[in-house]
Amino acid sequence: MVGYIYHDLFVKHLEGYTHVESPQRLTAIWEGVKASPVAGSLEFIEAEPAELSWIERVHDQEYVKGILSLEIDQAVVLDWGDTVATPASIDAALHAAGAGVQAARLVLDGKLSSAFCAVRPPGHHAERNRAMGFCIFNNIAVAAADLVEAQGLDRVAIVDWDVHHGNGTESIFIEDDRVQYISLHQFPPYPGTGHAETVGTGSGTGFNLNIPMGTGAGDSEYLEVFEKTVIPALDEFKPQFILMSAGFDGHGEDPLSGTILSSDFYGTMTTMLKGCAQRHCDGRIVSMLEGGYDLDALAESAERHIAALIS
Repeated sequence: MVGYIYHDLFVKHLEGYTHVESPQRLTAIWEGVKASPVAGSLEFIEAEPAELSWIERVHDQEYVKGILSLEIDQAVVLDWGDTVATPASIDAALHAAGAGVQAARLVLDGKLSSAFCAVRPPGHHAERNRAMGFCIFNNIAVAAADLVEAQGLDRVAIVDWDVHHGNGTESIFIEDDRVQYISLHQFPPYPGTGHAETVGTGSGTGFNLNIPMGTGAGDSEYLEVFEKTVIPALDEFKPQFILMSAGFDGHGEDPLSGTILSSDFYGTMTTMLKGCAQRHCDGRIVSMLEGGYDLDALAESAERHIAALIS
């Protein structure tokens, strides 16, 4: 059974505040899932909050304390005006950070075959000591760190296809040879990181793979990169678990994208990664929502992604 991990708190984050990363994103995904045949093949599971020790594996303790100490009556700007917290945001962020750990453990224990975590706020831009790019805690990094630090895995892969480079995830694992980070992203727009030359440092050298994609790149360009670079890199690494930063903002209809992916191609990428997971780690794969800001495109793309997890 494929899990759909969610919590009502996720739609309360930024409730009543005008922002492109809006609660309506999750509502659109939810409505799309309910109207699709995939709904009958999902197990709907309420997300549990992360323990602070999980978050502090990837974020500085002082940063975490600072976030948790915020007193929020209306809205607080955390970073450059684009990362905002409203009264429910901190609880939502704790549950978003916990969802990936929860999902990965359920898959690792054989209670789920795979899972999609429909979380907000997103996570892959959050750095060790900084909220950034709509992100407060780095959700997928928390999940990956739990797999290597607490569950004893030696090889965890993170594939990030959000149209924006996951600078936070990269920086957290840049020296870690237990976590392979692969990012396909439009370059050079926000956040300006993700150079192909950034391959890791120290013992992590060779385990960071950035694949910058040009404006106008679409299904055919991404497919070529998947076939020639992404899948071979994963096959060489032989991951024991695959995590996906599933941003759907590379869609051709997305207002923040210069790439032109179709909804169906999100299913294609998922199928290819699922095949890799079946070859190397008994199909163990979990995805976490990142970007995606055109509501119709987001709902359709997420449905294709979930359908591929189920098939």
